[in-house]
Amino acid sequence: MIPFGRPLFEDPAARALSRVGVVDVGSNSVRLVVFDGAARSPAYFYNEKIMCGLGAGLGETGKLNPEGRERALAALRRFQLLARGMDLAPLTSVATAAVREAEDGPAFCARVERETGLKLWVIDGEQEARFSAQGVLLGWPEAKGLVCDIGGSSMELAVVGKGQVGSRATSPLGPLKLQDIKGGKKGLRRHIRAIMDDLARRIGTDHKRLFLVGGSWRAIARIDMERRAYPLHVLHEYRMTPKSVRATLDWIAENDLAELGARTGTSQARMSLVPIAAEVLRQLIKTFRPKEIAISSYGIREGLLYEQMPQRARARDPLIEACRFAESRDARRPGFGRALYSFIRPIFRNEKPDTRRLIKAACLLHDVTWRAHPDYRAEVCFDNATRANLGGLNHEERIWLGLALLHRYKKNRDDTRFSHLFCLISDARIAQAESVGKAMRFGAMFSVDDPEKVARLDWKPKKRVLTLSLNETGRDLFGEVAQARFKALARALSAETVVRQPKRA
Repeated sequence: MIPFGRPLFEDPAARALSRVGVVDVGSNSVRLVVFDGAARSPAYFYNEKIMCGLGAGLGETGKLNPEGRERALAALRRFQLLARGMDLAPLTSVATAAVREAEDGPAFCARVERETGLKLWVIDGEQEARFSAQGVLLGWPEAKGLVCDIGGSSMELAVVGKGQVGSRATSPLGPLKLQDIKGGKKGLRRHIRAIMDDLARRIGTDHKRLFLVGGSWRAIARIDMERRAYPLHVLHEYRMTPKSVRATLDWIAENDLAELGARTGTSQARMSLVPIAAEVLRQLIKTFRPKEIAISSYGIREGLLYEQMPQRARARDPLIEACRFAESRDARRPGFGRALYSFIRPIFRNEKPDTRRLIKAACLLHDVTWRAHPDYRAEVCFDNATRANLGGLNHEERIWLGLALLHRYKKNRDDTRFSHLFCLISDARIAQAESVGKAMRFGAMFSVDDPEKVARLDWKPKKRVLTLSLNETGRDLFGEVAQARFKALARALSAETVVRQPKRA
């Protein structure tokens, strides 16, 4: 990965990816997503979903649900008009299990093309598994484990590792299809167990991490957050243990679905599928025995975007690229983030690579909220870090980044409305983020030029001595406010200070 190479979005090949529209015709929902920006971690310019239920009753009739078919066509007409209004390139449109399995699937595709101009690409189960896994790789280039994508009529598995998609398998374990299984709950469980055992034989069970993709999994994860009173309601990279998931599945069985849906903001249509999805997840965990479970908000649609990326784009760090893009668009002095990182790097040169990566991201984002009112910049940048669509960040890292940026603009974190989130991060990491924030706050005082041209920092961690060396220009920039910020940085580091500067003539 190239953390401070040429920005990806200046590459003509990457710019060609700007404003990419993807339509996903699933068994349960039909969705349009428009990705914006050619950064490695693109923003969601537009996102609309209609719960059509195309696959409802498919197991009994062999055909698409008539009402769902009309709703899907109406949605696709709308999406095509929206795409034209946004002046997009032709939409990439895919259809999954329901359309590929239904007797009238080909007729439906022909009607869609005739009435909307959209040509649906009907993908098979293994292609669906690959695209979903590629979506996970978009957010986690170093992801290793088993990706499980549940849709309305199917469930796909794919192995990921070393930036590649390995073995893949598909199954009929979608909640809509499982509604038609006879024999009550016992019959359903026997059916799920038999298919899951076959999947295990085909794809193996030696996978420590399970990545869950799909609306039903996200609904269960949101219920898990509710049960645990988890404070950060960001589903992407939400981590669970098998024990926690089992407790939540029991909790779902014991509580009223409508009430759980209201408490978690989950639609009635989605909640109606949760009990069956819960049975699938219970058996999935029992069969594959993962050590950790992570939720991915990225799936097939993001995988289609990943498919269009050149390999050099895929190799980039999604976090750093997203931060570079934000800096180029929103900062007062685009490019200064790199200089700021170089200036404060001597203080943090002994940190682990994962921490240095976060420091680079913080420096790139240190000035992107300058348009906010000064009284609220700290809050805006904390919200930006913890809730923005940033790939390559777990929840603890989001809080760390938010704290570093908060201390870039604020002397302390007393009386902040974010204090309930600090339980997700250790005291040592909080102190570390504060030091980074105060280092950026001080370094920004030399933003009239490259800080290293006028000042240099040196840090002796064993002796706890922080030295600032200034040339004549730096001496004149080192005014009262800069001096106060330097002292605040030293306090955060528990350091003594030495200032070296030329005497005035």
